[in-house]
Amino acid sequence: MASMQLTTALLGIGLAVLILYLVRRDHLYLMHGLFWVMLAAVAAVLGAWPGLIDRLAGWTGFSYPPALLLLLASIVLVLKALHADMLNTRIERDVRRLNQRLAMLEADLENLQQASHSSPDSSST
Repeated sequence: MASMQLTTALLGIGLAVLILYLVRRDHLYLMHGLFWVMLAAVAAVLGAWPGLIDRLAGWTGFSYPPALLLLLASIVLVLKALHADMLNTRIERDVRRLNQRLAMLEADLENLQQASHSSPDSSST
């Protein structure tokens, strides 16, 4: 049992170190990294004290403690997916607005270029 606790705790700590490395190398946005570091910390705590999930299950009325763990993991993943969709929607909206602004600026530039080509030069008289 102790080796399983040690292995699970080390996996949680290793995940936290990997997340911090990815944030530091700018491969992962800081706010997303904080979420994953918190998740790794929870995994390390539950790995170090596996009786904690048993107590939480008893307090919440779950007769089978792993079912609580799976439910919590499912809820966290659904919330993370929802948050990712919200961010994706905001980014797509911003890109659409930027494309519209760019099109308007290109049209203005083209109109200015046409106006400068069609007007006579004042220096050639």
